[in-house]
Amino acid sequence: MSRVLIIGSHTQVSHEIGDIVAAAALPMEYAAGHADALQKLRSRSFGVVITSADSAIEEDLALLAEMRSIRPGVKCIVLAHQSTPVEVIAALRARVFACFTPPFDTYEIANLARRAASDNQWRDDLQVLSARPGWVSVRVNCRVVTAERLLSFAREFSAHLPEDTRQELMQALREVLLNAMEHGAAFNPEQVVEVTAVQTGRAMVFHVRDPGSGFRRESLNDTAIADASSNPLDHVAHREQEGMRGGGYGLLLASGVVDELIYSEIGNEVLLVKYVDPVTLDALPAD
Repeated sequence: MSRVLIIGSHTQVSHEIGDIVAAAALPMEYAAGHADALQKLRSRSFGVVITSADSAIEEDLALLAEMRSIRPGVKCIVLAHQSTPVEVIAALRARVFACFTPPFDTYEIANLARRAASDNQWRDDLQVLSARPGWVSVRVNCRVVTAERLLSFAREFSAHLPEDTRQELMQALREVLLNAMEHGAAFNPEQVVEVTAVQTGRAMVFHVRDPGSGFRRESLNDTAIADASSNPLDHVAHREQEGMRGGGYGLLLASGVVDELIYSEIGNEVLLVKYVDPVTLDALPAD
């Protein structure tokens, strides 16, 4: 288990994250700022660095380049006061482990730091296929930690949305993404899922494609989504009799929080569509 270095010893967010990391019995230290962090990295090995919430993403990426000149394998979780699509894309291309802006969920950040500290397969898990401010396509290996990493970037790419709308959309995306990794690839890390995020003038759209053979919605007789019109729990007893665990909750949840949930013909591709007020998108940067 590698050490965790948290930059920003003066901030409450850093100390909250540090308390959770320490409670998980992970070795950790604080750094006062960027210069102190670089000095500590020269003195001893840290596997994970969490940046200060007071910094900007551009500053953190410059710091990351310096840190990797000292410790090439270091994983960086970026905290920043705000983000833009251009900055999120830059963080993806720089192989940042995860990216967060307010409101910070310190438990989520600390838990991801804990996973990062013991993860040796992360480097090629997330590949950028195409990226511009209104369109980002990535390919990710089928691991839960990779899904959580991707969701941190998707959350920032959707930062222009109202917070309640963004939370709902991220919840739906998480369920569909994990469903794709589990049922489309059996969480085989050698398999990949492709995810595309698109901002239009009136909607936020996510497209998820898994490597599985797909399904037809009418064939889902033993899942929660098939029982949505009655009792979603009715399917559990039947699936247990068949030796299967309960299924379909993710699809049921996703269908309830997005405006449109659309499947391809064979069922291994899903579109999540959330309509937004056109005024919300006015502040988006031009290409």
